[in-house]
Amino acid sequence: MPKVSDEHRTEKRQQIIAATLRCVERDGFHKTTMADVVRESGLSAGSVYTYFRGKHEIIHAIASSGVTGIKDAINDLVVEAGSGGAPPPPERAIETATQHLLNLSEELGINLPRIALQTWAEAARDPEFLALMAPEARGIRAAWRGYAEAAIEAGQFRKDADPEKIAMVLTGLLPGYILQLVVIGDVTPKAYAAGLTHLLGR
Repeated sequence: MPKVSDEHRTEKRQQIIAATLRCVERDGFHKTTMADVVRESGLSAGSVYTYFRGKHEIIHAIASSGVTGIKDAINDLVVEAGSGGAPPPPERAIETATQHLLNLSEELGINLPRIALQTWAEAARDPEFLALMAPEARGIRAAWRGYAEAAIEAGQFRKDADPEKIAMVLTGLLPGYILQLVVIGDVTPKAYAAGLTHLLGR
């Protein structure tokens, strides 16, 4: 029997994760079942259960993979600053992060803001789910802290500013954008960034 390559395993896992996200977008985490995932993935039940023993294992994979890529997008701002430039001001950083979310949604064909909103609702309902999601949330805040430290060094904030407190606020701005986008629908990354510019008096 031919050996299954790592690339093949990764591809199948990603296929199952993408199918799960489509189910979640449509029905929510709570109502999505393994039968739904099997049907959506186009794979056999045996294939799906070869890679994931149940829904919580898939959710754990989604949580640990940082599917939105927000953390990486923020870290890229710090890497760019470390290459001799300065990090962008907070309004541009927020615009970059929110636009990244929309771009990735289009690329994947999945409404990531809507999924994020359902994720928070499920985390509030299910302590086990909350435990799975908390490390990713902490990772995003840690990325914003790294940005804040670089921005303080570059003079974007006061020298005595607390990077952890800045990170808390910037982390909170992302869910605020997502909530308004899903519920109201008239907010864009540029408009959101402009509002932050006005709020900061720039």
